[in-house]
Amino acid sequence: MKLCVKSMKVFMLITVAIPLVTIAQITTKKVAFPVGKSATVLQGKITGEQTIDYTIGANQGQKLNISLANANSIVYFNVLPPGSSGEAIFIGQNEGNKCSITLAQSGTYKIRVYQMRSTARRGEVGNYSLSIAIPVVSNVSDAKVSGTNYNATGDLRAAIGSTQKSAKFGVIRSNGGAEVHATLPGKSKRVFVFSQGEWSCKSANCKLNFAKISSDEWELIVNSSEKYYIPYAVIYGG
Repeated sequence: MKLCVKSMKVFMLITVAIPLVTIAQITTKKVAFPVGKSATVLQGKITGEQTIDYTIGANQGQKLNISLANANSIVYFNVLPPGSSGEAIFIGQNEGNKCSITLAQSGTYKIRVYQMRSTARRGEVGNYSLSIAIPVVSNVSDAKVSGTNYNATGDLRAAIGSTQKSAKFGVIRSNGGAEVHATLPGKSKRVFVFSQGEWSCKSANCKLNFAKISSDEWELIVNSSEKYYIPYAVIYGG
């Protein structure tokens, strides 16, 4: 058993020795942790050239821990970063069956479970248990703004329709994510939650669309008219 501990803050994508699979051979399953938990264990089976991609959303700075157990030692897993077309940042057949990665970007990661070509061609069956965890880390060093529950306050670039505005905000950071409270002049406060690379809205009557519009800024659009621009510094500090 080999333990791989790595940080994605400085890395090169590993491109060798990855088994060739076609889109038709890949089954995709979304990972969901039980309510109130930050880990789960998945039981599975693959036959021959079958490949399973387990997808999970995660935030920059979080740690992704994965452990694979398989009785007949013919099952492996790779980890693919957001946007990858096959390049992996961890290759199980070379690096072992355990990995702990500090993530350098937010988005959806794939944990690709497969057999090597030799056993796949023989149609062998591999049973496995896959443990996945994203440990909760409290931002104990992220000080609060005096007299508030916020880690930071200030002004956000915003708009109502095509009219540029400024919105007041306060942010509560935790576990690589954030809850952003933003208020436009004359509007009710909006509460946005950033978690596992995606945004949601906790406020009433809040139909939210969002997009990453640059390497370090998100655009959030509420009810097709209100726009809020949230830089990474608001989410992660700095």
